[in-house]
Amino acid sequence: MIPRILIIDDEADIREVTALSLETVAGWQVIVAPSGAQGIRRASLEQPDAILLDVMMPDIDGPTTFQILKQNGTTAHIPVLLLTAKVQGQDRRKLDELGAAAILSKPFDPLTLADQISDVLGWPRGGIGKSAPADAVSPAVEDAARIN
Repeated sequence: MIPRILIIDDEADIREVTALSLETVAGWQVIVAPSGAQGIRRASLEQPDAILLDVMMPDIDGPTTFQILKQNGTTAHIPVLLLTAKVQGQDRRKLDELGAAAILSKPFDPLTLADQISDVLGWPRGGIGKSAPADAVSPAVEDAARIN
């Protein structure tokens, strides 16, 4: 099963880089929402495997969006990872108290973001329940065999 991740972020550039990173590096399916309100609706309808939620957004901010998601019976079970540029002192303590699965820092490395998410959620690298067939050979092994 390929993981489905909902990205809720008001910044189009961040949504695009994050989606591209998770789609190309990890092969995950990505759903995006540009606001907390739209993210709540998309989470209810799409039932993603996890949500990557920006903390600072206009209208409904990340912490408020998180609380609404956790109070909704259809989304309460979905792990939420907060994405923020504020990871110092009092801001960090307030975010820790929310009970999110993790707090990830902006800026992030697009090449390692999927691994960070997998590590936090206990997913195998490469996806939820995703395993290669017993007789599958990785491209690296095939390349090595051709060289030798």
